[in-house]
Amino acid sequence: MSKEGIRINIPNLISLLRLLCVPLTVWLIINSQVLAAFWVFVFASISDALDGFIAKRFNLQTELGAYLDPIADKALLVSVFITLGQAGYLNSWLVLLVVFRDGLILVGAFLYHLIHQNLTMEPLLISKVNTAAQFVLVTLVLGLHGYSLANTMIIEAMVYVVAVTALMSGAAYVGIWGMRAANMEPGD
Repeated sequence: MSKEGIRINIPNLISLLRLLCVPLTVWLIINSQVLAAFWVFVFASISDALDGFIAKRFNLQTELGAYLDPIADKALLVSVFITLGQAGYLNSWLVLLVVFRDGLILVGAFLYHLIHQNLTMEPLLISKVNTAAQFVLVTLVLGLHGYSLANTMIIEAMVYVVAVTALMSGAAYVGIWGMRAANMEPGD
């Protein structure tokens, strides 16, 4: 890794701060402080957009940031999904689907990297849509429950948006890696 790649700058510090929001958000949900968890999650969500904007706008993109940003996002979303499922705010089938999809993508990327030693993969559009839907769903669940305005129709609609986009995203990655694996096999 180059010196440029490990440089700590403002976008990377923002990503680290988002990573520190993970245990705080989980702790707040576990301790029935849903409104406070909502505001920490909103802050973390805004920081996700802010670090990317600053990095691109001021040419502060680093190799560290390229890894740190998605790790912070996934740590936040997976941890909060599991906690919301455990606390009864989300259905367990959705939590399992989201966690399984992320695990599948992580294992696939790891195996690809082991085989080729050069994983350079941009997230697919459907994956970005799924991540955005997950952020929206968590924000709605925490905000509506935190303010005692729980609207099951809105939450249920977003549950299905997350489920459908998670399935589509997972299938797209499996398809891409399947084609890459087939192209690596020696000919008959």
